Amino acid sequence: MNVPYFDYRPEYRHLQNEIEAAIRRVLESGQLVLGPEVSAFENECGASLGVAWAVGVNSGTDALTLALRALRVGPGDEVVTVANAGVPPVAAIRATGAVPRFVDVRPDTLLMDPERLLAAITPRTRCVMPVHLYGQPPDLDAILEVADGRGVPVVEDCAQAQGATFRSRAVGSFGRIGCLSFYPTKTLGAFGDGGLCVTDDPELAEQLRMQRMYGFRGDRHAHCEGVNSRLDELQAAILRVKLRHLDESIARRRALADRYAAGLAGSGVELPGRTPKVTHVHHVLVIRTAKRARMIEALGNAGIGCRIHYAEPVYAMEAYRSLGYDMGDLPVTEQACQSVLSLPIWPGMEDGQVDQVVEVVRSCR
Repeated sequence: MNVPYFDYRPEYRHLQNEIEAAIRRVLESGQLVLGPEVSAFENECGASLGVAWAVGVNSGTDALTLALRALRVGPGDEVVTVANAGVPPVAAIRATGAVPRFVDVRPDTLLMDPERLLAAITPRTRCVMPVHLYGQPPDLDAILEVADGRGVPVVEDCAQAQGATFRSRAVGSFGRIGCLSFYPTKTLGAFGDGGLCVTDDPELAEQLRMQRMYGFRGDRHAHCEGVNSRLDELQAAILRVKLRHLDESIARRRALADRYAAGLAGSGVELPGRTPKVTHVHHVLVIRTAKRARMIEALGNAGIGCRIHYAEPVYAMEAYRSLGYDMGDLPVTEQACQSVLSLPIWPGMEDGQVDQVVEVVRSCR
């Protein structure tokens, strides 16, 4: 049987009655944008994370962009982040006019290396943006210690890690602002795009609410320069349903990840390590292999989907070569980009499908 890299349909069928009832409720309400479903979802999702305020926006990238703008990050400023997490964090930084400054990652977890963070902070640094890659955060205690010591706020990119915890506390609740994505593949995925900013600071929450709708403050007067970045009622209603089942969904992801780990033991492929004090949500099931091209071919021939997260550091991409980085500047990041491969993992996946993937991976000698 074919194994797609991702398939939302089994989860949809499992929740079909609840989801379709939520959609009907919105369509019959007469309100499609920034209505009661968005407000309720903001309250419910914020409460699930243990934060006071949540502001729905139209994507995870916009969540990062608006978070930086709320913190007054702009042209001439620097934001410290990683280069192995794809384009979105860098696109958000550049959207404010600021410049990304990259720090290398740890060789075990492939997450921001706190020991290298201090050297990356300069007098122009206005924010540190750790990316909680693949489903777990880096060592937030160490990162916050460095950032707080230099008076620099932290914005958490939680796009790949909603539901994860650090020291039994939800990710997104550690920095000044936490940013979530509801892209369909995420642990809490919409049926389209969506995002959320969370914070315990009421003034930042107010800034974020204005920023997402042209700078308005419950009126048609622009109090600041803003954009159009609204989470719509239909997606909010669907997300409210899926939020109620998030623990169940994550438990299934963990069971699948454990099955992969057991099946791949002794195969020669390597799974990234786990940060101490963390509960992992396995948004992506990543392996590292020196036989990536051969493995991709074998998986494709067997009808199994796979992806690479991510194949090159952002600074090696044409659009960002002007940032001034050269290959060799971040050796751990570059080694990771050459060896990582993402295997299928999604809540409706069957055990037999995992076993099929494992069989193919193990056959690549």
